[in-house]
Amino acid sequence: MSWNPENYEKFKAERFQPFEDLVALVRIRPGLKVIDLGCGTGELTRRLADRLPESEVLGIDNSPQMLEKAQAQVRPGLAFERQAIEQVSGRWDLVFSNAAIQWVRDHESLVPRLMSLVRPGGQLVVQLPRGNPAMEMIPQVAGEPPFCEALGGWTQEFSCLPLYSYAELLNRSGAGEMVIFEKVYPHILRDAGAIVDWYDGTALLPYLERLGDLGEAFKERYRQRLHSRWPETPVFFGFQRVLFAATRKQAGGHRAPVDGGRVGNVARC
Repeated sequence: MSWNPENYEKFKAERFQPFEDLVALVRIRPGLKVIDLGCGTGELTRRLADRLPESEVLGIDNSPQMLEKAQAQVRPGLAFERQAIEQVSGRWDLVFSNAAIQWVRDHESLVPRLMSLVRPGGQLVVQLPRGNPAMEMIPQVAGEPPFCEALGGWTQEFSCLPLYSYAELLNRSGAGEMVIFEKVYPHILRDAGAIVDWYDGTALLPYLERLGDLGEAFKERYRQRLHSRWPETPVFFGFQRVLFAATRKQAGGHRAPVDGGRVGNVARC
């Protein structure tokens, strides 16, 4: 999939907010070995690295376009390379991922695998979006003619489990202390059409690539649906996200019960 960094960064300020909440869950100490899964343009990976003294940070992404832009962020202690999240190996003090693992299927297998990469005493810290009415309209439009025929019935699947499922997976995978919550990020956009711009650099991409010449018609039909749902201006766009942090137990440590961490829903509008 060909990512467009310029489209992705149209809402840079809005996309930074959950990153700041995610970094707040990191236990900062010097000399960490860190991997950022799905680093994108590298700007947020650089922000993370700048807050971790004397640490070695590697940002990985599967998009050549994103990594090309990320090279501007390279400095001693911060590097980037092309790699798929599913193929990551090694042992890390911090496995960090901001808005990336939703693109990877089968979180029942993925989350334990990511925890296996964490050294004892280290952390897995993740943020991913949950579905919302605007996002749910995209596969609905894909099910209409002529798009359904052009796509052969295909729709993009995004992965996000219930909070308690992540808690169970983390507990079974060796997590001790954990924090898991949902938060609604309120964004005020100029009109419903701005939601199209928001998803133009993310959730719409796989559809537009497959549809070719039908891509603009697809976006227009999506825009019409959005305007029917949100005819007013400006538009309140509440973006729901899941955030979790889990610390891997030290060798010989006791298994913590699932409710030993904090699991809950947080909505701030």
